[in-house]
Parts: sequence; C-alpha cells; structure tokens
Amino acid sequence: MAEAYWYGMEGCPNWFNGAAVAMVIVKRLVTNKAVVIFSKSSCCICHSIRTLICSFGANPTVYELDEHPDGQLIERELKALGCKPCTPAVFIGQELIGGANEIMSLHLKGKLVPMLIKERAIWL
Repeated sequence: MAEAYWYGMEGCPNWFNGAAVAMVIVKRLVTNKAVVIFSKSSCCICHSIRTLICSFGANPTVYELDEHPDGQLIERELKALGCKPCTPAVFIGQELIGGANEIMSLHLKGKLVPMLIKERAIWL
C-alpha cells in the first residue's frame, strides 16, 4: 500500500486497512490549514462554495478528489464522516463543517464570516 508509506505509516500491521489510511490522509491534509475544501473539478456546486468562501478574502486549500492520487480513499472517508454527497466537504479550523447546505445555512445566518475570522482565514 503505497499510501501507507507516503503518509508515514509503513510500519503498520496488515490489519491496518484502507479506511484507517484514509482517515490519516484526511487528518494530515487538513492539519494547520484554516480552510480546506475537498472538491471535484467538474462540480459546479463545489465551485460555488469555493467562490463564496474566496469572496470574503479567504484563500482555502482545495483538493480536487478527481485529480488527487488518493481521491477515492479520501472520498470514502468523507462519506464515512457523514458528508453525503462527499463533495464539497468544507473543513474550517480542522473541523468538518459539512457540505454546500451547511455552508450556505451558516452564511445565511451570518455565522460563516465569524467562523472564518476566528480561524484566521480572513482579517477585517
């Protein structure tokens, strides 16, 4: 399993399966980043959520799952975490906020910008 080596898990026992690797991959990808969006390059809703977050001055880290070498593993892990559909999946401050519905709901309630400010994704 090449992914295990890449993510520093080469000494793990055989029972350490793809789901565990996927969990580690997701955690490593969101560590120390204010905003992370897991997306698909052809998804218009993903593009809309990214545009919304960028419109406040944030610069999210975006992982396009259809272009990422571990995209399928990551997609399965996002589904396991409760993101259905799995894209877009937005993490703010290393916490899974959710998909488009959750982000739009926070925005309409006036709670998205304060979250971004709290995590230092934007400055006002």
